Amino acid sequence: MSDAAENGSSAAAAAGEAPAAELAQLALEETAPKVTFSDQFKAFSKFGDIKSDGRSITLSQSDKWMKQAKVIDKQITTTDTGIHFKKLKAMKVTLPDYNKFLEDLAKTRKVELSEIKKKMAGCGAPGVQQVSAGKAAAAVDRLTDPSKYTGSHKERFDADGKGKGIAGRRNLVDGSGYVSGYQHKDTYDGAH
Repeated sequence: MSDAAENGSSAAAAAGEAPAAELAQLALEETAPKVTFSDQFKAFSKFGDIKSDGRSITLSQSDKWMKQAKVIDKQITTTDTGIHFKKLKAMKVTLPDYNKFLEDLAKTRKVELSEIKKKMAGCGAPGVQQVSAGKAAAAVDRLTDPSKYTGSHKERFDADGKGKGIAGRRNLVDGSGYVSGYQHKDTYDGAH
């Protein structure tokens, strides 16, 4: 019975530790400054426009913000944002008008407005996010592989695949007296 009591007390202790850890995490989250939707609106409205005061946003700035927040995907596209933004009949819109734009977009595309705003508020500061390597790397690797070269072009590289430089591009005269295809070069002196 002492084992059962011991197991019960250890389970209670473990259960008591978990809420304490969660409370500590929540306390950290509450003290950390949270970025609001309006703060993000101001930051993205200044992004790429040095003359902007942060009170109005353009369609291209909005699209950059939505792409960074991963709101623009297969369900919401830049075409959708363009159509709904143009309904406001302005090149730049203020925060209240932008909220109307998001409400209209969310209602039409059947997406929760709160989810869109949550993603947009938590996407981080405006800037370049994760640049991909690109697809040209495979083509460049194939084109720069000297083992695939034929004819006189393969003479420009040594056995390791490194270029010979100017020596690989010029036909240098061999003054040894042998024909270029002769395989027993310099063997005459050793045989006689």
